[in-house]
Amino acid sequence: MTLHHPAAERVVPVPSVSLVSPSIDPLTTRAKYHWRGQKGELLTTEPILHAANLVKRFGDAEAVKGISFDISQGESFGFLGPNGAGKTSTMRMISARSQPTSGTLSVLGMDPRTQGSAIRARLGVVPQEDTLELDLTVRLNLEMYGRYFDLPRAVVRERANDLLEFAQLTDRANDKVDQLSGGMRRRLTIARALISRPDILILDEPTTGLDPQARHLLWERLYRLKRDGVTLIITTHYMDEAEHLCDRLVVMDKGTFVAEGAPRDLIEAHASREVVELRFGIDDHSPWRDQLQPLAERVEVLPDRILLYVNDGDATLQQLHAQGIVPDSALVRRSSLEDVFLRLTGRTLID
Repeated sequence: MTLHHPAAERVVPVPSVSLVSPSIDPLTTRAKYHWRGQKGELLTTEPILHAANLVKRFGDAEAVKGISFDISQGESFGFLGPNGAGKTSTMRMISARSQPTSGTLSVLGMDPRTQGSAIRARLGVVPQEDTLELDLTVRLNLEMYGRYFDLPRAVVRERANDLLEFAQLTDRANDKVDQLSGGMRRRLTIARALISRPDILILDEPTTGLDPQARHLLWERLYRLKRDGVTLIITTHYMDEAEHLCDRLVVMDKGTFVAEGAPRDLIEAHASREVVELRFGIDDHSPWRDQLQPLAERVEVLPDRILLYVNDGDATLQQLHAQGIVPDSALVRRSSLEDVFLRLTGRTLID
């Protein structure tokens, strides 16, 4: 089943890179068409969201300190950062729920300062905490939310049927929400945000608290949306989630961007090819730092282990054994976004 989102309808496969056509909407000004070439790449330079020197202050505290970024239609863009990094303040400005203190912000070609209602009407927002009506059925939750957008009842019913199938909840349509598992409720929350067929879907920690099976099912649903041309803006504390879902992401710390790029590019730029994780059965691994430093490009000491950033993990283990260093356990793995995060922010994701 394919959901017919307006964003998907504006993505047209064409062989020419020079053809760009504006869309015409009788109700509101729409962004330009974004054409895709034969390999699926976006071919226009018109962003669906543009921010330049964006600042947000609360009294004397500066939560967001002059960040700049563009997001293209159909892109999945992620924000990573510890608590207090400025992610929530940025999301509130993007969703036209909080006014920037200074800087430029354009969402769907509109200014949130003067066209906030029009922007919010074309956004889908998935909050970190589910806000479903527990005493209503799954279907009624969708239909009631659809009526907030003044959609005709027949249209709401048709879309609710499509979204129940999309969220794999058709067989639970007449069950009350309080009878659903956490993963089912999360899928329903995402489906509800899609009832108006938004141009941009904003997801705040979409899989927090879910078991691995439920997380992977949600990832598959979100990947289908991205494939169909829906623009996703995601905040997450899970590195594997960011690698799986995001075309590009920013690492945010203390109100600024400390890195930006595709997940694989960030890993290549800020981490070694492999990581060796060593545990010595002690509470403090810092005394090992100086002895292990010559064997690695960089050494990271964590509370329960020590990480060696190297090009060849197996060769490093051989060097350890040759020097008579025998850890309680050793693991060789590829570098990940978590390694990038630790290097750039010097802390874990959840303070």
